[in-house]
Amino acid sequence: MPYLLKRILLVFPTLVAIITVNFFIVQFVPGGPIDQVIATLSGHGQGHIEHMTSGNQELLNGGDYHGLSAENLLRLKKQFGFDKPAYVRYLDMLKSYALFDLGSSYYQEKSVMQLIIEKLPVSCSLGIWSTLLIYLISIPLGVRKATHHRSRFDVMTSVSIIILNSIPVFVLALVLITLFSGGYYLDIFPIDGLVSPNFQSLSLPEKVIDYLWHITMPVTCMVVTSLATLTFLTKNSFLEEINKQYVTTAYAKGLGTKQVLYRHVFRNAMLIVISGFPASFIGMFFTGSLMVEIIFSLDGLGLLGFNAINQLDYPVVFGTLYLFSLLGLVINILCDLVMTWVDPRIDLSKGTSA
Repeated sequence: MPYLLKRILLVFPTLVAIITVNFFIVQFVPGGPIDQVIATLSGHGQGHIEHMTSGNQELLNGGDYHGLSAENLLRLKKQFGFDKPAYVRYLDMLKSYALFDLGSSYYQEKSVMQLIIEKLPVSCSLGIWSTLLIYLISIPLGVRKATHHRSRFDVMTSVSIIILNSIPVFVLALVLITLFSGGYYLDIFPIDGLVSPNFQSLSLPEKVIDYLWHITMPVTCMVVTSLATLTFLTKNSFLEEINKQYVTTAYAKGLGTKQVLYRHVFRNAMLIVISGFPASFIGMFFTGSLMVEIIFSLDGLGLLGFNAINQLDYPVVFGTLYLFSLLGLVINILCDLVMTWVDPRIDLSKGTSA
């Protein structure tokens, strides 16, 4: 309990440190929302902020700052909140985040929380299903590879996994589209959206089938290209445990292979797999799904974060960073608790096993 309380109390200063470092790094990044607006007004910007600039064309009047007068530049700074010093904006952001007020996007006229909620179904569909399938496939496969080390099965599966892991996710996506989505051969799976346009009019069983029908290829891309790390991690963990003295002793006492493997080796070998879960799970929501979201026209959190960085949409960048840093810290704590449940000998307060 003291350890758990200590970890919970550390969540807040850790979040503050993450936000602080990133906030002040951004202060040195050239350009910004104001430059984006000016570029769009001048006809050199991108379409994503046209709705903001439609009523501001009169701002360009041959002034000193890229065509803006000092008065109009001040108007834009107030509009984006840049009329305040950096430290004031930083403190205001911390106060808002403490109340889970993540602010509003500069360019989409929506709150950051609303944008996250809108994109969450796509990312949950990709992240949760992919993570679940990766663990369900990789762990049994890694265990079997460990128990059949250097066998034909072990060699063939290793070669297959390495080949699949070397294929970029976008290449695999294009191959699947060509083969199964009307490219040149079969036309079985859709390649756009999470559900069909008539989804609301379908019955419950039809909705489930339609949903699974749409996510089959995106999830397949993410799973196939992500099996290697967890499979080899599981295999190596089991190999290390199998060669320890307590396993030899268990066999000497007359225990069968399954008893030794699942009653003794499994809980020790799984600790390193459990410890890597938070990074794997959070990564699957962002970096792992970005290319898949783009190719399959899925508007999720990966694409939201990518666009926010490109557009310098600071509220979205910092809001998602804050929320998912918090999620990662909470999952880390939960994983520590699971580790103590798997192996009660672990004393987290000392970082050792009894």
